[in-house]
Amino acid sequence: MARLKVKYNEEIAPALMKKFGYKSVMQIPKIDKVIVNCACGEAKENAKVIDAVMKDLSTITGQKPVVCKARKSVANFKVREGQNVGVKVTLRSDKMWEFLDRLFNVALPRVRDFRGINPNSFDGRGNYAFGLKEQLIFPEIEYDKIDAIRGMDICICTTANTDEEAKELLTLVGAPFYS
Repeated sequence: MARLKVKYNEEIAPALMKKFGYKSVMQIPKIDKVIVNCACGEAKENAKVIDAVMKDLSTITGQKPVVCKARKSVANFKVREGQNVGVKVTLRSDKMWEFLDRLFNVALPRVRDFRGINPNSFDGRGNYAFGLKEQLIFPEIEYDKIDAIRGMDICICTTANTDEEAKELLTLVGAPFYS
């Protein structure tokens, strides 16, 4: 079982129950899923870009990504409906816990001039989203093997009802918020 999941079950869930005074254990907020998204607009000229991004994301997350297609045609962006525009991975259960552990303890501290992640990026319903500028912060990615530096968006979806509950949950899990 993942190290972070054990910590959640033994330490974090009882601490949240005590702090917020829940009557049932089912009210305790938990992390539902983590979505890692990488949009690549240059895929419309070069189809091999999608393959490179898929390879990088599968190496980082340990799960096969899904190709996202454009829903509408947008003339200004030169995108047609049905064209490949990005790649995403939805992580749940053990893979999600392992990814979060590596993200918070290994990858984020490798960011240059890292002071923490923004504590104001909650959506009002307990979900947290942030972006990374490069995939090189993950130790699985080798600098010589990539064709271009690409960023990604990471969304952590929780069952919390408020941002305060979600922030407390993520802080206890080990999210490095700056103050």
